Amino acid sequence: MFCSKCGAENPEGAKFCSKCGAGLGTSVGVSPEAESSTGLSANVAGLLCYVLVWVTGIMFVVLEKKSTFVKFHAWQSIMTFGVLTVAQLVLGWIPVVGWILNILIGILMFVLWLILIIQAGTGKMWKVPGAGDWAERQANQ
Repeated sequence: MFCSKCGAENPEGAKFCSKCGAGLGTSVGVSPEAESSTGLSANVAGLLCYVLVWVTGIMFVVLEKKSTFVKFHAWQSIMTFGVLTVAQLVLGWIPVVGWILNILIGILMFVLWLILIIQAGTGKMWKVPGAGDWAERQANQ
C-alpha cells in the first residue's frame, strides 16, 4: 500500500505511513497535493513520465529523488515502451508477418500510452502486467 501523501510503500493493512505518519486509506495511488523532488505535483510528474514514452521515463529516473510514485511510473515507462520499441525494431526486418506484427504493436503502444497517462494523471498506480511489478521493485530501491 502506498501513502497518498508522500508515496512511500507501507505494509498491507497499515493504518499510518511509516515515513510521514499520514493516515492510510484504502485507495491506491497518490494525492494530487503530494510533491515530487522536481517541484511538480506527483501525479503531473507521473503523467509526464509517459509523454515521450521511454525517453521521459529515463529523464524522471534521473531527476526524481523523493516520490516513489513518480519513480514507479518512470521505471514502468522505460520497461514497457523500451521492450515494445525493441520488438518493433526487430520485427521491422521481417517481411510481411513482421510488418503486420509491427503495426499491432504500434496500436498496443498507443492504447497503453493513453491508459498510462490517464492513470498516472489521476494519481493511480496502474500496473502493466510484468513491467509493473518490476517497476515497483525498482522504485522502492
